[in-house]
Parts: sequence; C-alpha cells; structure tokens
Amino acid sequence: MSRADVETKENPQPTENPNRSAGISPMALLVAGAFFMEFLDGTVIATALPSMALSFGVSAVDLNIGISAYLLTLAVLIPASGWIAERFGARNVFSAALLIFTLSSLFCGLANSVNEFVIMRIIQGIGGAMMVPVGRLAVLRSTSKDQLIKAIATLTWPALVAPILGPPLGGFITTYASWHWIFFINVPLGALAILLAWKLIPNTVTTAKHPFDIKGFVAMGVAMLCLVIGLELCSQQQVNLTYALLLLAAGGIALWMAIRHLRDARFPLIRLSSLKVNSFKVTMRGGFIFRTTISAVPFMLPLMFQVGFGMDAFQSGILVLAVFAGNLMMKPATTPLIRHFGFKKLLMTNGLLSALSLLVCAFLTPSSPIILTMVMLFWGGLCRSMQFTGISTLAFAEVPQNEMSSANTLFSTSLQLAAGLGVTLGALSIRAGEFIAVQAGLTAVPGIAFRLGFVIIAVVTALAVIDIARLAPDAGIAVSRKAKK
Repeated sequence: MSRADVETKENPQPTENPNRSAGISPMALLVAGAFFMEFLDGTVIATALPSMALSFGVSAVDLNIGISAYLLTLAVLIPASGWIAERFGARNVFSAALLIFTLSSLFCGLANSVNEFVIMRIIQGIGGAMMVPVGRLAVLRSTSKDQLIKAIATLTWPALVAPILGPPLGGFITTYASWHWIFFINVPLGALAILLAWKLIPNTVTTAKHPFDIKGFVAMGVAMLCLVIGLELCSQQQVNLTYALLLLAAGGIALWMAIRHLRDARFPLIRLSSLKVNSFKVTMRGGFIFRTTISAVPFMLPLMFQVGFGMDAFQSGILVLAVFAGNLMMKPATTPLIRHFGFKKLLMTNGLLSALSLLVCAFLTPSSPIILTMVMLFWGGLCRSMQFTGISTLAFAEVPQNEMSSANTLFSTSLQLAAGLGVTLGALSIRAGEFIAVQAGLTAVPGIAFRLGFVIIAVVTALAVIDIARLAPDAGIAVSRKAKK
C-alpha cells in the first residue's frame, strides 16, 4: 500500500495538505479536467452525427441511439457509485473509470458499424457513471470546509462550459479533421489523467464491508431508466404522449418504491439520512429546479438564434460564447462574494437576478444590437455560474463526513435527472410559447415562440428562490466565513 492509501472506518477525515490554502488543489484540477472530458463527450457528438451516419451508411436519426445509450448507462449506474467507491477505494475506482472511458473512446473512434459504436458508448457510460461522482467524492473528503467553495467552483465549471463549447468544437473537429478525432483526443488526455490520479488521489476505503443492496439498485435503476427515457420522449418534436406519460408514471412509482426501501433497509444502496440536513435538503429541492433551468438554456438559445432569428450556426455560436465568458469571469469572484454576503442572502439575490437575465432573453429580437445581446448573455452567464457554484457548495457545507458518500450519490443522481428534465422543460416551454402565440395572434413576430419560452423558464427559475428563503440565516457558515489566519 502506498502513502496515498488511507484506511478509515465509517468516518473518514479530510486528508491533510499543508499547501491546500495556497490555491486550488491539484486533485481538484485533475478531477475537474476529467469531468470536462466526460461532460464534453456527451455534447460534442451532436454536431458530428451527420458525418458519422455517412461513415456507417445510416441516417443521422439512427445514431441518436448512441447518445441515448450513453445517457441511460449513466442514469442506471450513478446510484451505485457511492457503494463501489467505499468498497474498492476512491483512487482505484476513479482510475479504473478513466481507463474504461479512455479505452472505450479509442474503440468508439475505430467503430465500423452502428452496433459496435453503441456497445462502446455503453461501456463509455460505465466509465462516466463512476468517474464523475467518485471524483467529486474524493475531493469532498480531502477538502477542509474553509476551502470547499474554491474546490466546488473548480468542479462545477465543466458542467457549465461543456454544453456551450461542445457543439461548436464538435463541428470544428468534424470539419477540419474527422469525427473519429472527437474520440481519439480523449486517449492521451485520459492516459495522463490516470497517471496523475494514481499519484494525487488518496485511496480512501472503509473497513466495514456492507453487502450490495440489489433490491435498491434495481428499484433505482428502473426509476432512472423510465424517468430519463420518458423525459427524452417529451423533448422530441413528434412525441408519443401516452407512451411518455406511462414511462414517467412507471418511473415515479419505481422511485417511490426505491425511497421506501432505502428508508427501511439495513444496508441501503444510498443512505437518506443526509436529507435531514436542512441546507442539503433545500439544495436538493430548489437547487434541482435551478439546475433544470440551467440545462434548458444551452438547448434554447441556439434554437432561438438560428430557427427564430434566422442566424447561421457560426453567428449563433459566437453569441452563445458570451455565456461561456460570463461563466469563466465569475469564478474568481465566487469565493469572496459568498464569504462577504453569506449563502442565503447571496443565493436569494443572485437567484432573482438569474431569473431576470432569462426574462431579458424574451426581449431580444433579430434587430437587437449584437453588443447588447452579448452583454445580456454575459450577464446571464455571470449569474448562473454564481448560483450553480453556490448551490453546489452549500449542498455539502453542513453534511457530516460519514454521510458524504450518500449525499454525493444523491446529488449526482439529481444532476443527471435535472439535465434530462432541462431539455424537456426547454422543449415544452417553446411549444407552450407557440400555443400562446397562436392564441394571441402573434405568430408573425420573429422568434416569438422562443421568446415566450424564456418567459416561462424565467418564472420557473424564480420559483427556486422560494426554497432558498427557507435556509437558516447562518446556513453554511463553516464554509462561508473567512478562514482564520
């Protein structure tokens, strides 16, 4: 066993790191880089589908199964990530996940048929399902409370940036190289990440070996599978509403059964006791709503610019990059702002500003000055980055160390559902906008369906602030207060 190995019982303590206060920890940067590779892989493929379909001799629609297979694998396996990390050690699991993801990326690029590609995407999903939650858990367990804001800010930027950079990057690689390089580029990056993970991540394990909760895993798996597929069907243009609603109902019933089992089981797959922590419970409710609306924005903005305003893909991409710029610019200010205002005051004020920034999108038109549009989108990027990081940090601010694994698994499962629901919410908002436009006789107004859709998204975002108001005034104070010199 190497020095990085850490044997714990049920309550592993943060790993001491004397240089931790000097800046962002190398481990957090490594995990964030792995996150970015995984998140980007889920979005970059969209613009490459036509070229890939040509290579395989099928239609682009037929290749959507490659995206769906990946997302469904994530949804089913993420709930098991906490137990696997505790049983086999965070470093071992994270490194194995990187290896699986890297090798499957290589074989995705070498695939000669749709069947081969789908199989590799499923294997890629296995790696991704372990990589993200286990990597976050390793950082959470090795970070002191006073450095948590900085660590979470580092871990959250891939989820904000990848959906925006993915489509234009995929188009660039496909145009100037070939679609194969979308996957080949992961190979050297993955190999480097594996070497660094073995050196930087402590292999925290538990001495108590609890049995695997098969019943809980099956119930959670069925729930996630039905919910994700149902949400995916709801977001499609030609939706079989009966089939989608049946799946969502089945998913809801399976989730209810899973929660009952997890509450009563002696060794549950996911312990629900972390929900007794008020700040964690609030971020799982109001935070879930906010993460859903965030996921809708990268879907709705390009559609509004291209379909509603008649812009080409390049013009649309340049405008959306303003959101990315806002995300990045907010990162250095995140820690000082949280420590100055505290979580509750900042999240309530910034939550309303986030809703307002979405409402402003409803007033954009094809004739709006480009600079004004970019400033508005930049402002939205600033607000959503601050809110996303603040909520993600507060979620773990008051969770005891012995509950961190289960809390992290619940949080990761919630993120996965929010991503699927975000696209569905965006699609339904646009359709609702179309209906309102027809009823009000506004169909001649350019992009009116999308603009009304943003009004709906803004209202939903504002609803999330109601839950934030239930926080205690000193919520997360152990994280938000200035570290003593």
